[in-house]
Amino acid sequence: MKILYVFPHPDDESFGPAPAIAAQLRNGHEVYLLTLTKGEATKQRFRLGIDKEEMGEIRFKEMQCVRDVLGLTGMEVLAMPDSGLKELDPRQIEEEIKTHVKKLEPDVLVTYAVHGISGFEDHLVSHAVVKSVYCDLKREGKAYPQRLAFFTHYNENKGEGKFNLTSSKEEEIDCWVQANDEDYQRFHDALDCYETYQQVIEESNVKNEVGKRVPFEIFQEKFDPPLADITDRLK
Repeated sequence: MKILYVFPHPDDESFGPAPAIAAQLRNGHEVYLLTLTKGEATKQRFRLGIDKEEMGEIRFKEMQCVRDVLGLTGMEVLAMPDSGLKELDPRQIEEEIKTHVKKLEPDVLVTYAVHGISGFEDHLVSHAVVKSVYCDLKREGKAYPQRLAFFTHYNENKGEGKFNLTSSKEEEIDCWVQANDEDYQRFHDALDCYETYQQVIEESNVKNEVGKRVPFEIFQEKFDPPLADITDRLK
């Protein structure tokens, strides 16, 4: 089946979902990535002494490394303003996403959970616009996507990373994707592609925070016990 992940920034696909993405590809699914910005506003540009345009191009090249490491079926990176999605007319973002979805016709559409995990505004906007696109396509009677899933975070104990992350409640999680050792290594290798972001990766403790079981919520569906794959029970 076809799975399309939609995230706002470079590295969003690697900070958590990457073990699941690797597992999905290993299990024969086609996995595509649509990233809305080039991540040019990162504060790492000040450390490197470069402007936003150059930072965006560097991060785009790092994403190409991620594409190859994970073995993504396809990847597209747009040039919307990093840290500025909230200032855009949401219909503009929705039309860009809808055009991509209609071209690809994925079975499952994936983005951030409503809390955005980190609470970053671009994450929250992405949740809202992707959900709107999904609902619009349903109202139009499209057969795709069959399902909307939300990548989320779950941790009973507060981690040791620099950032305060928001977890979904255990009962809200509808799917756990189990990664194996090879998938988990691809996750680490994908993070290593972001050479300019290694300080943040280390401070976030993401390589230890993320386990081999990746949680997802599923929109307007409830599964207890949770599914083992976000494509389960689809035709």
